[in-house]
Amino acid sequence: MKKIVLVAESGADLTPEQTRRYGIEIVPMHVSFGSETRDDGTFPAEEICGYYEKTGVLPKTSGCVPEDFTRVFDRIHAREPEAQILYLAYSAVTTCSFQSAKIAAQGRDYITCIDTKFVSAAQGVIVLRTAQAIEAHPEWDVRMAAAEARALMSRTHMAFIPNDMEYLRAGGRVSNGAALCGKLLNIHPLIEIIDGRLTATQKLRGKLSVLVPKLIPKYAAASALERDELWLIWGPGFPDELKAGAEKAAHSCGFQKITWVKTGGVITAHGGKSAFGIVGFSSK
Repeated sequence: MKKIVLVAESGADLTPEQTRRYGIEIVPMHVSFGSETRDDGTFPAEEICGYYEKTGVLPKTSGCVPEDFTRVFDRIHAREPEAQILYLAYSAVTTCSFQSAKIAAQGRDYITCIDTKFVSAAQGVIVLRTAQAIEAHPEWDVRMAAAEARALMSRTHMAFIPNDMEYLRAGGRVSNGAALCGKLLNIHPLIEIIDGRLTATQKLRGKLSVLVPKLIPKYAAASALERDELWLIWGPGFPDELKAGAEKAAHSCGFQKITWVKTGGVITAHGGKSAFGIVGFSSK
C-alpha cells in the first residue's frame, strides 16, 4: 500500500517528539504581536502572556493561508511522490485553515482533507490515534485511515476552563462587565467543543483547586469516557499542585494513563494563563 502521511496545524499542540515518531507534518498557524507576525510553535506560549501583561494588548491569532499548505504539500510530494496525504484539520468553523488547505489541494488527487471539528489537544489526539492505527495496519489505504479518523472524531470529547475571563474579554469574546463579574464572583465558564464550536455550557463558581478535581469524574461520567487514557490540558502558569490534584482525581475514577498537553500559542491567546482542559474518548 502507498504510504500515508498525516498533516495537521500547529494548533493541534502536538510535541516535536510525537510528530517525529509518527512522521506527522505540521503547518504553522500564526500569532501577531502588534505589527510582528510569527509562526505558532516557534516561540513559548508564555510570550503571549508576557506581551499582554506588558502592553495590555492581546496578541491576535490567525489560521494558515494557502501558501502555508502549498509549501508542506509540495515538500511531502517531492520527498515521497507515491504517498497519500491525509490532512486532519483544526475545527473549520473557528479558522480559515481548512479552506486554505482545500485551495492548496486543488488538482492534487493524492490529498484527502477532513475537518476534525476539534481544536488543540482534541485535534492532536485524533491525529495521534489515527497515526497509531495506520502503523498497526500497514495494509490500510487512505480511505481506511480516513474512516478511522472519522470514527475517532465521533467519540472525542473536550472541555476546558479558563482561569479567568480576562483573555476572553481582551479578545472581545465577553464584555467588560461579564469579565468583571466573573472575577468578583470567581465564576469560570465551562467551554465544550460542540460540532466544532467552542460553546460555554455551564458557569462554574469557585477556585480551580476545588473545581478541577470535581470536574474530572463528573465530565468523565457524563461523557462515558473510556478509562484507558485521559488527556489533561494546561496553560502557562498552571500550578504543579493542581496538576497533582487533577491526576489524583483521574486515577481515583479509574483512568490508567494520564497525558498532559501544554497549550500552544493559539489556544493560550484564547484561554489565557492557567487554563485547564480535559480530552477523552467515549466507548461509542
